[in-house]
Amino acid sequence: MKKYVFSIAIFLGVLAPFQENFAQEKDINQDDLGNVTDAFQEQFFEALKQKGIENYEKALLALEKCQKLEPDNAVVYFEMARNYNELEDFDKAILNLEKAHQLVPEREDVLNQLYKTYTRAQRYDAAIESLLKLLDFNEDYKEKLANIYLLNKQYEQALETIDELDRREGLSTYRNQLRRQIYARTGDTAAQIENLEKAISNNPKNEQNYLNLIYIYSDIGDDEKAYNTALQLQEANPGSTLVHLALYKFHLNREEPEEAVTSMKIVFESEEIDAESKFKVLNDFLIFVDNNPDYEEDLMQVSKMLSERENAPKLYGQLGQYYMKRGELEDALNFFKAGLAENKEDFQLVRNTIFLQLELGKYKEAQLLSKEMLEVFPAQPVLFLLQGIALNKLEAYKEAVEILTFGLDYLIDSPRMEIDFYTQLKIAHQKLGEEKKSVEFSKKIETLLKEIE
Repeated sequence: MKKYVFSIAIFLGVLAPFQENFAQEKDINQDDLGNVTDAFQEQFFEALKQKGIENYEKALLALEKCQKLEPDNAVVYFEMARNYNELEDFDKAILNLEKAHQLVPEREDVLNQLYKTYTRAQRYDAAIESLLKLLDFNEDYKEKLANIYLLNKQYEQALETIDELDRREGLSTYRNQLRRQIYARTGDTAAQIENLEKAISNNPKNEQNYLNLIYIYSDIGDDEKAYNTALQLQEANPGSTLVHLALYKFHLNREEPEEAVTSMKIVFESEEIDAESKFKVLNDFLIFVDNNPDYEEDLMQVSKMLSERENAPKLYGQLGQYYMKRGELEDALNFFKAGLAENKEDFQLVRNTIFLQLELGKYKEAQLLSKEMLEVFPAQPVLFLLQGIALNKLEAYKEAVEILTFGLDYLIDSPRMEIDFYTQLKIAHQKLGEEKKSVEFSKKIETLLKEIE
């Protein structure tokens, strides 16, 4: 009975995000589900249920019945498209989304799904057309537009869009990666260098042209010219903070630690530089301090500064990883826990925290955290496993058997983790005096080990 109740809870967890999405569809239906016919409501929720357990064909059958009951209901077409997308039948997904868009042209969520499906179907011209319409809703779609221009080999439009975003929002690690992909694909490096040098000559105050030139020189391995271009930018614009995104790396490569640390600190203090770029620099700083422990105090100062200015959970996760590699597990655990206090949606942070709690013998903490996190990540088998380990360590063997048995239902094609589950179940049954069951799991472990070998 307990297992049945637990499964219902999992199902409701899967369904909840869609119910929230459907609640936003009032403009489409002119009504919520309470005002449609009982037959429609029954079939629609049957479709949701089947989709929640990944029976997409059955979900579509239920939606087809809904469609007969209400032929002009855009929500039905939208949901049919989502199921066709799961089945990777993009042509049918597009047909349904186009019908939904025709019925409700003002809906951003329909257009958004349409652009994504066009992209998955590699119909990039249509995806671009949808994104241009989406810009009327939110300018944030412009970055996605640059990416689709790249996929569609419209490199000039992609670069223009990236440069426009950089001027408006500042540098971005993601856009820098896009720019480098474009340079790599076009291949005409000499022409690119010539164009950028001419642009710098015409407008020496434009930082982006220097940075683009630095990226190109770095990519072709001409570090000396890349470094000289960075110095040229610093001379043309002494107050530039963006130049230090390049300079810190050059100083590290040239074994100039004082200058590298100075550049890093300027990066971390800059309001022009995005958080993602700062965390990339922090990662290099962590590696640097690992080899140069005299600068650990500088690292701590920078970490404190970043935690006050930027996304603290990600910062704490990086610092935790750093101390874990050094074997300073208590410090690592403290940073992981600080990150979780700010954000419990980071699964890697959750997993690392519980691993360290078990490693350090904090079994009650590990048991409580894994139990709490199963409410956030209800279908993650490793959380069931970690809770089972903690319960075994706490000598709560019956509870361990129950949670481990639940967890096995969510395990798919992972023989090594299956062995871990069976090992914990063997221990629990053995401690409960259930030797027959313990031996059964020992045999299962032996069989799996032979299969892996």
